[in-house]
Amino acid sequence: MTASASGLLTDLYELNMAASYLRRGMRGLATFSLFVRSLPPSRGFLVAAGLEPTLEFLEGFRFEEDELRFLGEELRFTDADLEAFRSVRFTGDVWAMPEGTVAFAGEPLLEITAPIAEAQLVETVVLNQLTLHTTIASKAARVGIAAAGREVVDFAFRRTQGVEAAMAVARATAIVGFGGTSNVEAARRYGLRPVGTMAHSYVQSFPTEADAFRAFAADFPHRTTFLVDTYDTSSGVRAAIETVRALGLTDRLGIRIDSGDLDELSREARRILDEAGLPGVRIFASGGLDEHDVDELVRGGAPIDAFGVGTRVGVSADAPFLDTAYKLVEFEGRPLMKLSPAKVSAPGAKQVFRVPGMSDEVVALRDEPVPAGARALLAPVMRGGRRVAPTEDIPRARRRFEVDLAELPEQARDVRAPRPVPVRLSLAAARLLDRSRADILRRVGG
Repeated sequence: MTASASGLLTDLYELNMAASYLRRGMRGLATFSLFVRSLPPSRGFLVAAGLEPTLEFLEGFRFEEDELRFLGEELRFTDADLEAFRSVRFTGDVWAMPEGTVAFAGEPLLEITAPIAEAQLVETVVLNQLTLHTTIASKAARVGIAAAGREVVDFAFRRTQGVEAAMAVARATAIVGFGGTSNVEAARRYGLRPVGTMAHSYVQSFPTEADAFRAFAADFPHRTTFLVDTYDTSSGVRAAIETVRALGLTDRLGIRIDSGDLDELSREARRILDEAGLPGVRIFASGGLDEHDVDELVRGGAPIDAFGVGTRVGVSADAPFLDTAYKLVEFEGRPLMKLSPAKVSAPGAKQVFRVPGMSDEVVALRDEPVPAGARALLAPVMRGGRRVAPTEDIPRARRRFEVDLAELPEQARDVRAPRPVPVRLSLAAARLLDRSRADILRRVGG
């Protein structure tokens, strides 16, 4: 078992509740729904991601003996509790939006139906994985939109909030179309294209820029991109041209500009390269970019062929979290909901219906028939604690995203002032909500 499936990867209150359920023999099936309550103002849509690592966790979920000892010795769970935990595995069913699906607030990204203790114990990691991956994928998708067909690569590793986050960023950005990553282990693990040039320290280590460029090109003649802004960008471009001519380089050539006025500098660099008879040398820009910077450069006509984005995408700087929730919506066949102010949750297991063009997004009950012309977004991905299909690869998730993105209305994909597609409850789901609210108020005397 990997550490990612440890039974201790949960909040303490989950263990408290699970132990209490098990002591009382409460083993009935519970359905929990995971959704985003509302979108950040800067988002017009979400991209569902993180399902694969979530399913991997669920498949391996268990308590090891050393973990049980800790629970007994440090947290004073009883021997009976520990024995109950020892046999816990995830045996539930999971319905989810496949990775790469465009989604909106209020739509379930995932629903779990399992014995209530199991469904409770896995809540923390399920929320953690889907929130992180979906947050990053949704941010990165906006950068891809802003790039308008130009290549974008992931440079976030050194600024993400931990190594595992860096792996998640590389994977999520690949799902939404990034062309590569600087993270070599992520490239190996996920079959991505590793991308990298040189640092300013490399250039500084040689007597001159030309010396550095010649050494690097001699060592890597088939993937040479020169970092030209260590001292003076125009001089750096000319030093790169001299190196190309001296070594007779022709394959996969580029220059990278990492600072300054990228619009002005890229225009000057393009002029110098074209005058030197090197129109095929690509210009790569980086340096604290996000979708707003990329959009401005592209709209302004800057002759930049590719962008490297790091910090602001890797931490989703403008919206570093999503208001995700994992709420009990049914237990032992009884629909349930919260009535807390601003946190009302709709009862019952659900489905999401979408019509072409995303002109109508409907959250319905799971057993409702699919309306003519619509498609259902939630699919069964796990039954009895086991996947119903093999692990899905990133290219398939990317193709799904591309199809959805092509349908996404302009108002939602707008980089500057996005407006999400409205989501409504079906008539049956609305009626169940009203009945459930009335039932709760009767029972609690409200």
